[in-house]
Amino acid sequence: MPRTYTHDPDHDYGPTRTQQRRDALAVLALANQLVELPQSKLARLELPEDVQREIANTRRITAHIARKRQLQFLAKVMRRHDTSIFDGVRAALGENRDRQRQETAAMHRLEAMRDRLLADPDNAMSDVIAQYPGVDRQHLRSLVRQAKVEKDGNKPPRAYREIYQLLKDLANGGGEEHVADEVDIDIDETEENDE
Repeated sequence: MPRTYTHDPDHDYGPTRTQQRRDALAVLALANQLVELPQSKLARLELPEDVQREIANTRRITAHIARKRQLQFLAKVMRRHDTSIFDGVRAALGENRDRQRQETAAMHRLEAMRDRLLADPDNAMSDVIAQYPGVDRQHLRSLVRQAKVEKDGNKPPRAYREIYQLLKDLANGGGEEHVADEVDIDIDETEENDE
């Protein structure tokens, strides 16, 4: 549609072609994110029925060019709807991305702590104990020793994974079972000593 220009300074010409293209590319990027989302997360989003149907169609297509074409059609269907419909979806995807970054950063910190435990067990052990005073020290030390033996013997890294799981439980506050084990042992030992 050609633009007609007037000398009226208050006349609104609408968005420029550049802005229209930016908006279309933003919708295409959102469509791509929706197609890549797992079905469980996609079901939680409030999407129009025709958009859900086109997302399902796009997921079924495996050929690269056909999938790209279908993705563009999905974006076209999404542009037919008011942009306010997708504001909640954008907000949810932004929260997911932020949460995912935080989880990834926490995972990397735990992996680094595990690697420090294997490289320099004495210093790293004191750091872990300072950070998580209720940790079962004996269990953690035995896991570190076992992980070193497994690594040297070219065996599957079972203890290596257990160390990560233990650190993850402690970081999430779920390490109470190891604290409870120590408390039970202390109570049993004191009862035996009293007799």
